[in-house]
Amino acid sequence: MPRPPDPTMPHLPSERLRVGECVVDVPLREIRAPGKRRPLRITPKSMGVLLVLVEQAGRVVSRDMLMAEVWPDTLPTNDVVTQAITQLRKAFDDERGNPSYIETIAKNGYRLLAPIQWIYAEEPDGRAPVADDERWADPARTTAKYPAIAGADPSEPLSPVPFPDSSMPRGTWTSIVAVLCTVALLVAALVTWTMLRNPERAGPEHPAPVSSAQGLRAERPYRLITSMPGFEVSPTLSPDGGMVAYVAIPDGQRNTSILVQTTEQTQPRLLTRPPPGYDDSAPTWSPDGRWIAFMRMGSNSCSIRVVTPNARAEHEVGVCDRRTPPTFDWTPDSSGLIFGGMSGENGSLGLRVLDLDSGRWRSIEYPHQPDDLDTAPRYSPDGRWIVFVRNPPLGDFWRIPAQGGNAERLSHLRADLRGWDWMPGGRGLLFSVMVEGDYRLFRLDTSTGEAVPAGIDDAQSPVVARGARALAFVQRRPYFGLYRINLAQQGQGSVHVIEPLFPSSSRDWLPSISPDGTQLAFVSDRSGASALWWGDPNQPDTLRMASEVRAGTRYAPAWSSDSRHLLVTGANPQGRGTVYEISTGSGQVSPLEVPDADPLQAQYTPNPQRLLVLSASNEGLPQLRLYDRSQKPWRSLGQIDGVSHFQVDAPRNRILFTRLTESGLWEASLTLAANTIRRVNAAEPTADRYRLWTVTPAGEIRSLERRDDCAASLRQISPPEAGEGRCLDQTRRNAVNGFSLAGPRGEVAYLALIEWDGADIGYMELPKETASELPGWVK
Repeated sequence: MPRPPDPTMPHLPSERLRVGECVVDVPLREIRAPGKRRPLRITPKSMGVLLVLVEQAGRVVSRDMLMAEVWPDTLPTNDVVTQAITQLRKAFDDERGNPSYIETIAKNGYRLLAPIQWIYAEEPDGRAPVADDERWADPARTTAKYPAIAGADPSEPLSPVPFPDSSMPRGTWTSIVAVLCTVALLVAALVTWTMLRNPERAGPEHPAPVSSAQGLRAERPYRLITSMPGFEVSPTLSPDGGMVAYVAIPDGQRNTSILVQTTEQTQPRLLTRPPPGYDDSAPTWSPDGRWIAFMRMGSNSCSIRVVTPNARAEHEVGVCDRRTPPTFDWTPDSSGLIFGGMSGENGSLGLRVLDLDSGRWRSIEYPHQPDDLDTAPRYSPDGRWIVFVRNPPLGDFWRIPAQGGNAERLSHLRADLRGWDWMPGGRGLLFSVMVEGDYRLFRLDTSTGEAVPAGIDDAQSPVVARGARALAFVQRRPYFGLYRINLAQQGQGSVHVIEPLFPSSSRDWLPSISPDGTQLAFVSDRSGASALWWGDPNQPDTLRMASEVRAGTRYAPAWSSDSRHLLVTGANPQGRGTVYEISTGSGQVSPLEVPDADPLQAQYTPNPQRLLVLSASNEGLPQLRLYDRSQKPWRSLGQIDGVSHFQVDAPRNRILFTRLTESGLWEASLTLAANTIRRVNAAEPTADRYRLWTVTPAGEIRSLERRDDCAASLRQISPPEAGEGRCLDQTRRNAVNGFSLAGPRGEVAYLALIEWDGADIGYMELPKETASELPGWVK
C-alpha cells in the first residue's frame, strides 16, 4: 500500500519530470538516461542542485546561489557544487566537452540547457492529463508551479516513495490510446490462440497476460527508510521490527556513529557520540530489546560496548584487536555475546562467548583449525544451533550444536558473502552474495544446501527481526572510475594531477598495468556484464574486450613478465571457476586446466610453465599452490595454507602474501618451501584491507589507506616510511580490491576511485505465506 505524502517534502508540480531525454524521479532521486540498463541514484544535495537549475531553467545560476539554496547555514568546501554538477552530468550521460544538459559559464555559474517537462498522472483539478507537448515548461510556468526552494530546507532529505509509477511515454493521448488498443487486440488474439492450442494451461496457475500499460508496472517489494547524504549501513532491527539502528556519519562529523529511528522514514536520532578520532560500528539489537551492542574503534584501540535504545546508559563490556575486528551476535537469553573472527598468537581462536555479567570469556568446543576463520555466528531462533561463515572470501555456512559439538557444512558456495540472517522460524538462511560484481539476496535451504534468488538486487547486510516478519538491508551500488596519478608531478597547492582513463558510465575497477607500462588491464561492466578489458592508457582507441571471459571481481588480472599475456580468474559458461590466459596481441583466450575448483587468483612466476594459483581445499580452506603446467594433469610443487592474497616479486625471487586469520604481511621463496616463510610486517596490512597493497619493482611495499583528512592515501609500509604518506585524493575513496604501480620506484599509480556511492536502508514486511509472493521465498 502506498504511503501517505511526506509533509516535509517541498511542494512539486509532480514527482517526476523529463529533462531532455532523461526521466527524473524526484522522491527516489533517480535519473534514467535513454539506453541505460538502470537508473542512476544521486545524492539529495545533487537533487537539490538540479531542482534549482530547473526552477531557473535557461538562466545562469551562480555558484553562490547554489551554495545558498542547497547548503544553507553551513560552511561546505567550494568543490561540493562541482561534485554535484559532475554527478548530474554522469547521470544524464552528458557528452564530455559538448554538454547538452548543463552548461558551465566560466566565472559565473551553470545553466540548464535541456528542455524540462513535468510528468503528470492527473491534473490537480481532476481534469484529464495535459498532452506532453503542452507541458514543456518555460521558466515562468516552472516558477509559478514550484516555489523557490529557499522557502524550504534543502538540507532535509527527500523522502522516497516505495512504488513509483512508470514514466509517461511520449506522444499525444490519442496516439497512446490507439497504440494501447492495438496492443490489447494483439494480446487478446494471442491469448485466445494459445488457449485453443493448450486448453489445460488456462486457469489460476497460469494467469492471462496483462493488456494495458498500467499492468506492466513493476512494484518494488520494499521501501527505503533512510535517505541522508552518504552512507547508512549495518542495520539491526528491534525484536518487534518497529525500530532500526544503523551506522552513518552525522552532519558536521568526520566519524561514524550509531543512529536509530522507526522503520517508517522518520527523522533519526543520535544514539552514540564517539570521541574525536573514534568510529562506532556493527550495532546489534539484543533479543529482549533492552540493549544494542556495538564496536568502538580508534587508531590504537577497539572496545565492545552496549547502549540502551534511548541512549540513557552506555557501558564497555570487552576489548578487541583493531587489526582484526571481530564479528558478534547476542546469545538467545541476552546475557552474553558470541564472537567470531578473533585471532591469537597461533591463529584463529574460533567461536567464543563473552558473559556480560562476569566479563568472562568461554570457548565453544568444536572442530576448528587455527587456519580456519569462523565469522558471523548466529544462534538459531529456537536456540538449538549456531551457524557461522567459515573462511571468507571463499565462504560457506557451517552449523554446530549451541553447546558445541561436531561441525556440519551446510553449503558449497565458496562465495564472497556480505551478511546473513535466519529466516523467521529458522526456515532457512537469507544471505547476500556477490554475483558478477553485484550483491544480491539469496535464500538457503539448510536441509538441502540449495540456494535460490530472493528477488532483491543491490542488497547487502540483510537482517530479520527476531519477533516479527520484517527484513532490513543495505541497498548499495557504487560506481568506480579508473585514474592515473603521477606521483612525481604535482599541480597547484602540492596536489597530485589526477588523470581519468577509459572513462565510462559503468563500473571500472581492478586496474593492472603491464610491466612495460604500455597496457592497462581492468575489469568493467560497461558491456552489461563483468568482462576483461585492456588497452594503451595513452591511446583510448586501443581499448578492447575479451568477450569470452566472465571476469571475477575480487582479484586483479596478472601480467606475464614480457607484457604479452594475462591471467584472469572468472567463470566458464557452466558457471565453474576457471583461470583464463589471454594473448593481448591476438586477443586469443585459452581456459587453463587448473586442477582446483573455483580458483580466486593466479599469477605467473619467472618460469612461464610454473603458475601460482590461490583456491580452496575441499573443506573450504584457502590454499596457495605452485603448479607445473608442462605436465598433464598439472603437478603440484608446493603449497601454503590460509593465504588470502599474494603477489609475485620476481626480482627478489619471492612471493609476498597475507593470511586469512591475521593482520600483517609474509614472504616466501617462489618454491613455497616452509622453511622460507618469514613475517615481513606484524601489523599491516590489517585483516580487513588485505588486498590494498602492492610491491614496486624496487621491492618497496606500499599500501592504500583512508585518513580523516584524505580519502585515498598511499603509504610505504616496508621499509617503513615516516609520516602519513601521500594523499592521492582528499574526497574520493579507492576501491577495496587492488591498485597498481608503474615505474622503477612506483612513480605512477593506477587505481579505481569512487565516482558515485551511497547506501540507504531498505525495509520490507515478509509475507505470511511466502510460496509465491517473492521468487526464492518458500514455505
